[in-house]
Amino acid sequence: QVQLVESGGGLVEAGDSLRLSCAASGRTFSSYAMGWFRRAPGKERDFVAGISASSGSTYYADSVKGRFTISRDNAKNTVYLQMNSLRPEDTAVYYCAASPYGLATRKSRYNTWGQGTQVTVSS
Repeated sequence: QVQLVESGGGLVEAGDSLRLSCAASGRTFSSYAMGWFRRAPGKERDFVAGISASSGSTYYADSVKGRFTISRDNAKNTVYLQMNSLRPEDTAVYYCAASPYGLATRKSRYNTWGQGTQVTVSS
């Protein structure tokens, strides 16, 4: 099983960009599909983006499609979330997660989670 640590969050203005990183420990990282989720204040933790183990497939929530890009570097055991054209409604704690069941949007398919990184977008 992998352990995950997110970084790259911060306070930005609307329209800015941020890149989140999620570093994984363990030698089995390349066998997991990876996902990014977020939890806005007072809301549930929602799916943002996912990528298959081989990077062959990606999937995005409609709210971020065209603005966010998920990628991974299996040699570095890291998954990224490039976030462009940020909006105040993107403000949330962002979590990365690992799925042994393939690319998925449901939280229940992910069995390992990072501690989260805060992203705040001011208007």
